[in-house]
Amino acid sequence: MAAIPVFLLLFIRVSLWKKKAMASLGDRSVVDTVMPDVSFSTPRLKFILFAIAYALLVLGIADPQIGSKIIEEKRKGADLMILLDVSNSMLSQDMAPNRLENAKRAIAQLIDNLHDDRIGIIVFAGEAYVQLPVTTDYSAAKLFLSTINTNMVPTQGTAIGAAIDMGMKSFDFKDGTGKAMIIITDGENHEDDAVAATKNAADKDVSVHVIGVGSADGAPIPIYQNNKQVGFHTDSAGHTVVSKLNEDMCKEIAAAGNGTYVRATNANSGLGIVMDQINKIQRKTIDTKNFKDFEDRFQIFLALAILCLVAEFFITNRKSLRLSRLKLFEVKST
Repeated sequence: MAAIPVFLLLFIRVSLWKKKAMASLGDRSVVDTVMPDVSFSTPRLKFILFAIAYALLVLGIADPQIGSKIIEEKRKGADLMILLDVSNSMLSQDMAPNRLENAKRAIAQLIDNLHDDRIGIIVFAGEAYVQLPVTTDYSAAKLFLSTINTNMVPTQGTAIGAAIDMGMKSFDFKDGTGKAMIIITDGENHEDDAVAATKNAADKDVSVHVIGVGSADGAPIPIYQNNKQVGFHTDSAGHTVVSKLNEDMCKEIAAAGNGTYVRATNANSGLGIVMDQINKIQRKTIDTKNFKDFEDRFQIFLALAILCLVAEFFITNRKSLRLSRLKLFEVKST
């Protein structure tokens, strides 16, 4: 907007220069006779239209908005917590490209298929951390999911029990909605009593499902430096460590949690089978408050600016023949 006074000063300067140039040609009445079709007033009108159009464009780009409010909506869904193993063994490449990336890809597909259910994410290795509290913001869920890696938890191990306990603390049991957990892990090197934690969750009507990632034959655990693989993990004797899926542990946890165990493959993540079971749990209709965003109104300003520019374009510096014929103040001799 500060440019408009600059445009005005430039217009005045150019107008004075034109007026001075016209005066140098001779008497104004004589010059008007030489150039009868030239209009000296239309440049002002064209400038006014241009200035208005410019101001409207600035307002349009500023994107004025109206109408914010909070509205109440009803949803009928369940609360779903994903417990994702991020220990180093999840980098094993017996699943393409590795166990962790395969699991993240499957979770992203799961999020794309959710509607009214809320989802949360907990990552765990030797310790457990809430990566995303339960939410219906699926875009945020996918954003947080994309940042998950094995460096998030400094302590190595597989603390499945701690992850389940943290999931229970993250749930809101007052709303009465059905709740479930999905544990995605290779089950290797588990450190705590995951079965006991699972039974505690089942006692509170939280079903616990397990998806096992990896193979029975296992695969070595790669070591990366600057995003480049430089070798494999070895034990104290110098032998390459092979990480294998602990399927018995995964089955035991699922059984204790009244859930389903599925072994993931490159072709099938197993989440579809688990979700078929989760869809059977109770879903309660509850009221949720959502913030309705502002409504854009830039279209109005841009439309008016275009109209002004079109009008300015069609206005010429020549006098209108029709108007020039109207001699309202001419005195006719009788």
